[in-house]
Amino acid sequence: MFWKIARYGSLVLFGIFLTSCSEYQKMLKETNVSKKYEFAQKLYDKGDFKRSNRLFEQIAPQFVGKPQGERVQFFLADSYYQIGDYNFAGYQFERFLKSYPRSDRADEASFLGAKSYYLLSPRYSLDQTDTDKALTKLQLFINSYPDSEYLQEANAMAQELTTKKEKKAFEIGKQFVKLGKYYVLDYNVSAIAALENFISDHPGSVYREEAYFLKFSASTTLAVNSTFSKRKERLDQALAAYNSLIRNFPETQFSEDAQELYERLQEEINAYQQLEKLAK
Repeated sequence: MFWKIARYGSLVLFGIFLTSCSEYQKMLKETNVSKKYEFAQKLYDKGDFKRSNRLFEQIAPQFVGKPQGERVQFFLADSYYQIGDYNFAGYQFERFLKSYPRSDRADEASFLGAKSYYLLSPRYSLDQTDTDKALTKLQLFINSYPDSEYLQEANAMAQELTTKKEKKAFEIGKQFVKLGKYYVLDYNVSAIAALENFISDHPGSVYREEAYFLKFSASTTLAVNSTFSKRKERLDQALAAYNSLIRNFPETQFSEDAQELYERLQEEINAYQQLEKLAK
């Protein structure tokens, strides 16, 4: 008995599905824009965003300048967002805001447009063009709608993307430090320059402390492997890097490694001073 009921239920559902598909195919060819709009709205309300998207695409140009145009444009953009086509969603939300800047849903459109680019942002090691665009859009939203219900989420996303960009910049310097252990001169010079830029450009970064330590490490490696003519200048620079680390982070988590490097640096400074005396 159970299997008969289940089988009958499945047949009913299948019949409904076929009817729905048939109706949808019919609506794709429908010339009555009002009917097509009503059906698209029904699909959208049911969460059938993929099919409603196609219908909204068809009718959107015909609603420009009409009372329903605002709704159609928003649903078109949102249906792209709901099906995960974030490139088109971002673009369509931008169009919506240009066409209806005073809409009651302007803050939502601005937020979802920014979030579309946020969702396109790749992992930190890849090109960050979409991350930059997302940050620009998020900042515009935050500045434009400071009382929006979406503000907290927007701030969290902006912070996440900022940290991602910081990590990319930091990892460049960190990679140079690693390479500098094997190719001392060129890569340590690059490491120091990259870390200096990072420290200057990202004053509030979570990677700031490690950047100071790595700059000191690279400076020490470069100094102790320099020619005699360049050693004093580079030893002084390494000592200055150590002092900067301790001044900014007196209880640094890298204190043990920093102390070892500092002791080695002092040995090199003493050795250089002895050689300098002998040279006179």
